[in-house]
Amino acid sequence: MITGTLLHTLLCGRQVGTDEFGNRYYEARKNPRTGERRRRWVLFKGEIEASKVPPHWHAWLHYTTDAPIVVSTHAWEKPHTKNMTGSSSAYVPPGDDRAGGRRAPATGDYEPWRPA
Repeated sequence: MITGTLLHTLLCGRQVGTDEFGNRYYEARKNPRTGERRRRWVLFKGEIEASKVPPHWHAWLHYTTDAPIVVSTHAWEKPHTKNMTGSSSAYVPPGDDRAGGRRAPATGDYEPWRPA
């Protein structure tokens, strides 16, 4: 965690809540000036990873809702996984060079463009 952010949080922040990952959510204590909104931010537990913010807290951070409203989860929902883009565990579709470069054969409906 960045020391400046932690110090600013201790001096100027009011904790609003925490999520299932242990992230803590804050908003500014003092009232904003006319036409401005109260500043909101999150202190991540562990690695700073933006994809760890649940949807209801994301809506609160971006002023979509005034309070984080927890929507019930469904049986078909998967648990959160870290964004793996750029890592060796990233999704690689079939036919990609990183997956061997083998594509399924064309079905015959493809005609390559040929200049006239």
